[in-house]
Amino acid sequence: MGAEARMKPLPKGALGEAETLYRHGVLPDGTPLRGERQGGEAVEGQAAACANCHRRSGFGVEEGRIVIPPINGKYLFREGSTDALAMAHPGTEAATPRRSRYNSETLARAIRDGIDPDGRTLDYLMPRFALDDASMQLLIGYLRELSSHPAPGALTDILQFATIVTPDADPAKRDAMIEVLNHFFGNKNAYYRGADPPLQSERRIHFRVLRRWQLHVWELKGTPDTWEEQLERDFKVEPVFAVISGVGGRTWEPVHEFCEHQGIPCLMPNIDLPVVDEKAFYPVYYSRGVLLEADVMAQRLAAAAPAAAPGAPGESATRNEAPAPGATSRRIVQIFRPGDIGAAAARALATALVPSGAQVVLKELKAKSPARELAGLVREARSSDALILWLHPADLGALPERAALPATVLVSGLMGGLERAPLPSSWRAAARLTYPFALPSQRAIAMDYPLGWYRIQQIAVSDERTQTDTYLACSILAEAASTMLDNFVPDYLVERVEVELSHRIINGYYPRLGLAPGQRFASKGAYLVRFSEPTGTRIVADGDWVVP
Repeated sequence: MGAEARMKPLPKGALGEAETLYRHGVLPDGTPLRGERQGGEAVEGQAAACANCHRRSGFGVEEGRIVIPPINGKYLFREGSTDALAMAHPGTEAATPRRSRYNSETLARAIRDGIDPDGRTLDYLMPRFALDDASMQLLIGYLRELSSHPAPGALTDILQFATIVTPDADPAKRDAMIEVLNHFFGNKNAYYRGADPPLQSERRIHFRVLRRWQLHVWELKGTPDTWEEQLERDFKVEPVFAVISGVGGRTWEPVHEFCEHQGIPCLMPNIDLPVVDEKAFYPVYYSRGVLLEADVMAQRLAAAAPAAAPGAPGESATRNEAPAPGATSRRIVQIFRPGDIGAAAARALATALVPSGAQVVLKELKAKSPARELAGLVREARSSDALILWLHPADLGALPERAALPATVLVSGLMGGLERAPLPSSWRAAARLTYPFALPSQRAIAMDYPLGWYRIQQIAVSDERTQTDTYLACSILAEAASTMLDNFVPDYLVERVEVELSHRIINGYYPRLGLAPGQRFASKGAYLVRFSEPTGTRIVADGDWVVP
């Protein structure tokens, strides 16, 4: 690459300042970075950050007809292309060089004045930044090193992946997931054509890089407070490029924290209680699961709520005990098992209802054989109440067959088994289920693809949603990895997943998936559905698709 690319790396202290400048638009003295466009609006702070357009990896992005070129050292300090199509696929640039290499002086001129190494004016979209010499040196040093080192799990012609199983995961889901992963990885490796040389030649036709995939299954044991330590040991013994799929139960937080801390992409696990963390970059989820259901329920309840009872503005009476005698206001009664994902969902719903002033009553179901306890809780509900059930199929099946039900009964579809929720027949007409997927009739064509693949692979359908979400996660990973050429950097993988996922038409259970930069939940809405018949699994939407 030449002397420019071989300069000493930034000191550790300066690296943090440079990263803050690049990612967040904050100068070393704490003032916001400012960029100017001639005759246009200036940008400042986060809006001016390099990562805003060139992405965290520095590999740029293609948005419609606009191509933001790569700006990491691998491409800045070698001959490159000014052609939009070539810039959209960084590994092909050297085949048709159309601009000279940058050096520190010409790069500083490009950043300050918008002039490339050959004297051409850069695109109007590129702001001009009046950086002082120290800040400029810091930024150029950061760009020189940005995304220059592949991940530990991508150092050879074998890409290393892990999937993670928590000890409270459903064994049937675990087996269903691993069977799909093993078959997908086996098929992927069947088309491997051998090691591919580095894509550095300026006269080589650059085919997509094909590497073998190897899967490691990390099975956790013990309590959640020990999981991160176990994962660190696993990662030390088996360094991986990314975590694909995975299955969990009551909590996924230690896995989430491990992936974020280690900088490992954690892609689309099979969990219904993900971690909502706006600052996290590496974990990517299908949806917010039961937390999404809580928001959908809150929107329905708020739309149907009567005027709030007298009290402090916005006050929400969230309690476990019965209200005072003589109280007549509508209550939101939530039933769940303590320590289960429904407990977190119930708390989220209570919080979402605070602005409405609703009176929320939390009821913990504790009996192992809950029929009598459930009957008592249902009898306590008034006709004006809304009854919310965060229960698994075994508990739903124990609901009393004959009961005077409130006008509003909402059930978590994710926890209850979706259209196979075993509600007693007397409950089916009154209950509405949250349903964060396309309806069965809507997804029939999309499901032909994974179901056909299962038949070809001779995989018995044992847990259709888990198997389909796992197959979809593998497909998205394969599409993203195939566009990375030899740029196997974790940040770039996440960015390619964002792009490929948003372009998909066939999405299994989901009507649509999409991730804008910074978003980490690909499906953002749900239906409320009802059973259309006294028995069976036929459901119909009770309203439009809701994006809370």
